[in-house]
Amino acid sequence: MVILRRGRTPAPLEGVDVVLADLDGVVYAGPGAIPHAVESLSRAASEGRTLGFITNNASRTDASVAAHLVELGLTVRPEQVVTSPQAAVRLLRERIAPPAVVLVVGGEGLVVELERAGYTVTRSAEDAPAAVVQGFAPDVGWSQLAEAAYALQTPEDEGGIPWIATNTDWTIPQARGIAPGNGTLVSAVHTAVGRLATVAGKPETPIFAEAVARFGARSPLFIGDRLDTDIQGASRAGLRSALVLTGIDRPKHVLAAGPDARPDFLLSDLRELSEPYPATVVSGTRTTVGRSTVEIDGPDLRVVSPGDRPIDLLRAAAAAVWSSGRAIFGFRVDERLYADPFRRV
Repeated sequence: MVILRRGRTPAPLEGVDVVLADLDGVVYAGPGAIPHAVESLSRAASEGRTLGFITNNASRTDASVAAHLVELGLTVRPEQVVTSPQAAVRLLRERIAPPAVVLVVGGEGLVVELERAGYTVTRSAEDAPAAVVQGFAPDVGWSQLAEAAYALQTPEDEGGIPWIATNTDWTIPQARGIAPGNGTLVSAVHTAVGRLATVAGKPETPIFAEAVARFGARSPLFIGDRLDTDIQGASRAGLRSALVLTGIDRPKHVLAAGPDARPDFLLSDLRELSEPYPATVVSGTRTTVGRSTVEIDGPDLRVVSPGDRPIDLLRAAAAAVWSSGRAIFGFRVDERLYADPFRRV
């Protein structure tokens, strides 16, 4: 018997009023645009959808991010960019009122938001800061991390000051490859002081809630390249999501995704936002998407037919694994399912 587990669905953008996109790994990698991203998002906007951008990267201001996107060919205003420093400032206001002194580890994007909110910024623990806010910047080095550690010696539950991190992304895609992200820098301070930071950005929900409210979204779609921050965060916030394979996470990560980090759509690039999304058909132990079929045969996850589109093969394999109730390490996986023809950076 053939069971249609999901009927033929429309394009991912159908019925969407606001497209919320991550930036690094989705729209650009370093200074350059990812192939097909700008044209695909411009098409979505030309069809009447609002574009919003959500970024965990705290190194730049909303205005500088918007200017970069304009240089790449998009029409974007600063207010269309929701940043993790903005989310961090909201959390900070709940604990410490301006004009309190705040020690900043990070760059212009963080400093501008704190000063805009009325806080006094310092780089030294000797200025007796009332809080530490940490975000990524390419020039963050040992001296800034050390100042944060000096200010955070006492745990908060023993009278110490708050520590807010804009995000904890372990990596960040760059034009030359994958580089350490803010999570590695936060971890360095954590190792020194034995404390955990409160996180403002993805996968926490405040940054998503701000975006939905700012754009008045009724039926948004969030696009990201990371399962652990983008897709998990969208899931927590109750948003539909699409994972695009142009950034950090690869096919092996998709197959291993936990229940709270599984996207509604898998895309090889953003052109597929406007393409009909193929049905997932289950027939016994076989799962088919398009011309691609995989089969679960006891401990084996094997390819019956690779089809003519690698993304459909991955979609079929992911659907099979996710619906099985078994973790990926419980299978012997056909090596073709870990192939990666999608990487852009």
